[in-house]
Amino acid sequence: MAGQPYRLGSDGLSLFLRVTPNAGKDAVEGVETRDDGTVVLRIRVKAVPDKGKANAAVVTLLAKALGVPKTAITLASGDTSRFKTLAIAGAPEALAARLKAIL
Repeated sequence: MAGQPYRLGSDGLSLFLRVTPNAGKDAVEGVETRDDGTVVLRIRVKAVPDKGKANAAVVTLLAKALGVPKTAITLASGDTSRFKTLAIAGAPEALAARLKAIL
C-alpha cells in the first residue's frame, strides 16, 4: 500500500480503515501511517461498538462521502476490530478519485 489506504481491484477497491467508535462526531479524519508501515484511513463515528452499530455508521458515512449506495460497500474483514477492510464496488479509478477528493 504505497502511501494509500486502498488497493484497486478489477471491480472496485479495498479500503483499509482505523475506526474510532463512540466519538463526538462522525468524520473522516485523514490518512495515517502506522508504526508497521501500513496506511489506513482514520474514521470516527458516534455510534457505539455494539451489535454492528459502529460498522453500519461507518458504511453510511463512507457511502455518503463517496457518493455510492450503501449496498456497494461491504465489510470484508475486521467485524469486531478497530482495523477494518471494506470492499467498495464500482469503477476503481472513479472511486479512487472520489476518495482522494475527500482527503
